[in-house]
Amino acid sequence: MKHTDEDRDQQLQLLQNLNRKMEEMVSTMHKIGVAEYVEMLRHPWRLFWINFWSGVARGLGMAIGFTILAALVLYLLQHIILLNLPVIGDFIADVVQIVQRQLGIN
Repeated sequence: MKHTDEDRDQQLQLLQNLNRKMEEMVSTMHKIGVAEYVEMLRHPWRLFWINFWSGVARGLGMAIGFTILAALVLYLLQHIILLNLPVIGDFIADVVQIVQRQLGIN
């Protein structure tokens, strides 16, 4: 079989398209960090420690955040009690007293 110039041009065009697609794929893989992910999979203990410490930090952040939120709610409830709203004030006063007893504040 003889290859004509047209066949060679088609093959060259095909190879150029393939090369361009491969370069795009390599660039995309580099952007999404595939190499770092594969490196993590090769060292499972490192992956374990990173996940462990990120979980500790996440849990600590949630604990601090909830504590601040609860303190803010209690502060607002105490000020609502000072307004002496008839029904809501009595209910909130009971809730605040229960919480304060549990925390050992009063």
